Amino acid sequence: MRPGGRILAIDRDPAAVAAARRRFASDGGVIVEHGDFADMESLAAGHGIGTRSVDGVVLDLGISSVQLDDPLRGFSFRLDGPLDMRVDPGDGRSAADLVNEWTEADLTALIRTYGEERFARSIAAAVVRSRAARAITTTAQLREIVERTIPRRFWPKRIHPATRTFQALRIEVNHELESLNLGLQAAIRILRPGGRLGVVSFHSLEDTIVKNALHVSAQNCLCPPQQTHCTCAHRASLLLLSRKAIKPDAAELAANPRARSARLRVAEKLDDVR
Repeated sequence: MRPGGRILAIDRDPAAVAAARRRFASDGGVIVEHGDFADMESLAAGHGIGTRSVDGVVLDLGISSVQLDDPLRGFSFRLDGPLDMRVDPGDGRSAADLVNEWTEADLTALIRTYGEERFARSIAAAVVRSRAARAITTTAQLREIVERTIPRRFWPKRIHPATRTFQALRIEVNHELESLNLGLQAAIRILRPGGRLGVVSFHSLEDTIVKNALHVSAQNCLCPPQQTHCTCAHRASLLLLSRKAIKPDAAELAANPRARSARLRVAEKLDDVR
């Protein structure tokens, strides 16, 4: 960004925003905003940054190690704490609200869809039975419910058995997939021709959304293949710079084991005349 460039950093977590503002307090080239990257157009406009004027956008999805390692945030099954999971603690309903109020059918659908968990129905039923005796308010309670529910022989080898259930709740609590869809389209609009978009995702649901959105934006026609003439008038707005997701190499994994599930996809904004 040097010389003369500016960075607009956007985060939903007030603690992350406060830390970033302290870190870059003496750097006028870094602007830190509290908000959702789905709203990047309006946030950028507030600083005089218009559509089709940005050189690069990076979307770093999911949550951070700082959030995972704080038991009071309730993201991790490794640490006992309040079952919260809100990236912005002042916004919306917590994970505890969902597990104590949603129906068994709704919990099943959530854990199956967002967690891709084969034991979703059994876990939802166990949650409903447990909350009838006592409200589920901590991460340890939910972790133990999942551990008791999934037969030991079916526990995943590389991840804790509660990982997928916690993931599903976190995605729903923070409306992550809705924000991702909106953020991707906003990023494409705000980039200048030749500007680049990089997206780092950490699980298959995110990566599938990113992959599909970029591939659609890189096509000149979306008509069915059996149709002889194009009637959709769709024109490519992106050039894919990575046909496949870029994965961390051995050196990065050695330095940062939590990067093992990271996937990077990159595209370049095309001129409107293409």
